[in-house]
Amino acid sequence: MRALLVRRAAEQPDHEFLLFDGDQRWTFSETLARVERFAAGLRAQGVRQGDFVLSWQGNSPAAVTTFLSVNFLGAVYVPINTGYRGALLEHVIRNSGARVMIADGALLDRLGVIGTAQLETVVVVGDERPSLEGIRSVGVASGTRGELTEIAIEPWDTHMVIYTSGTTGPSKGVLSSYIHSYTAATGFRNIGPGDRSLLQLPMFHDGGPYAVLWALIHTGSAVVVDRFSVSRFWETVRRYEVTTVGLLGAMVQFLMKQPETAADRAHPLRSVIIAPFDESAIAFGKRFGVPTYTEFNMTELSVPLWAGPDPELPGTCGKPVPGVELRIVDDNDIEVPPGTAGELVARPELPWTMSHGYLNDPEATARAWRNGWFHTGDLFRRDEDDNYFFVDRLKDAIRRRGENISSFEVERAILMHPEVREAAVVPVPGAGGEDDVLAVIALKPDGALEPAGLIEFLRNELAEFMIPRYVRMLAELPKTPTQKVEKHALRAAGVTGDTWDRDCAAP
Repeated sequence: MRALLVRRAAEQPDHEFLLFDGDQRWTFSETLARVERFAAGLRAQGVRQGDFVLSWQGNSPAAVTTFLSVNFLGAVYVPINTGYRGALLEHVIRNSGARVMIADGALLDRLGVIGTAQLETVVVVGDERPSLEGIRSVGVASGTRGELTEIAIEPWDTHMVIYTSGTTGPSKGVLSSYIHSYTAATGFRNIGPGDRSLLQLPMFHDGGPYAVLWALIHTGSAVVVDRFSVSRFWETVRRYEVTTVGLLGAMVQFLMKQPETAADRAHPLRSVIIAPFDESAIAFGKRFGVPTYTEFNMTELSVPLWAGPDPELPGTCGKPVPGVELRIVDDNDIEVPPGTAGELVARPELPWTMSHGYLNDPEATARAWRNGWFHTGDLFRRDEDDNYFFVDRLKDAIRRRGENISSFEVERAILMHPEVREAAVVPVPGAGGEDDVLAVIALKPDGALEPAGLIEFLRNELAEFMIPRYVRMLAELPKTPTQKVEKHALRAAGVTGDTWDRDCAAP
């Protein structure tokens, strides 16, 4: 990535590379100068090649500069979800092994109430700089290009670590090499030379960094906004002449609910990636007159399924792409015939073009890569024409507001309440084809707790998107003979008449 940025700045110094809300526009040469200064400053703070460096920031010029600068040194970019707090935040910091963090000062009060493991230095972005016991707090790093030492960065070196939702245990850090990130970024086949993408997914998901990589790889540009906005989406697309964008299913639903206007097709978009791909995605392409594409990907993969332009099969995830082998298998990793649901497994033809494991978690790595195939944990089926369709999740994951939520993490937070004896968290159908969160709890003997009180307790432990909408109280959770909670029974029951709904509760 360093070599590519240097080359772009030398060959096209005045090409607009990054555009930010508020009309900041950085050329390749301006970006390189900023990155060299920030990288030199990080080096002065002790960051070296191969070090894991935490970034805890929302989308901003500083967040993108951090991403580019950490990798400019050959260090490893490790972003943290800005919604994290409590035990979940503590786990990520400890698991990363990072000594240095670049963070928004407005978030740092959360560090004062958790263990921070080996963290030594926080480079603070923004005006707030709270005092942190045992951690050195410094201003935004800045240095000179002469302080940098060129060290070769190889394709198989670790580029970044993106933390998963922790579907079957604590969140796992997905290790991505440079060639893995490159292969995944170029796997979005609708994006080409000169395209301008809209970076509206967060920099702590792979979708944010990929938008920066697309602009570097294709000599294009990226428009960076803090988040997706229904009311401002088309204004932003038109104002900044965005040519390509990725949309989650819920985003499509929100945009389709806006009143139709004569200007619906008056925009510069040349392609839209939509996942999941349903009838509303097909309708979106027709209404707004833009070619649509879809795909299936995970942080661990490199876009193994692709479809478009304008797929006609609702629910399709596409067909296998060159460079990866896919199978749908049963519990014993035996391939199942077309039309039968099974787990999707994958392996690449070239080494390092998929994740090389989970950070400091060899057991999880071995489980995922058993029998020489990466196990996605997702149920799929395929038809006779080799179209692949997502069926369900094997994992206990919940998809809400574009975020993957770990039922394990939510349950752990609920069990921290002194009145709760046991808890189970399951998905129930929500708007836009996504899930809502249902928590089913049993209190301790003589325990007293109202659902609203539980919600208030969880606000200090979980990100807002993880907090359950529904709470159901039971004397006992249903169990198997081996005393495991029967989550399938809770999912089947769903929202019952005695379930409390946060959205309908009095404020």
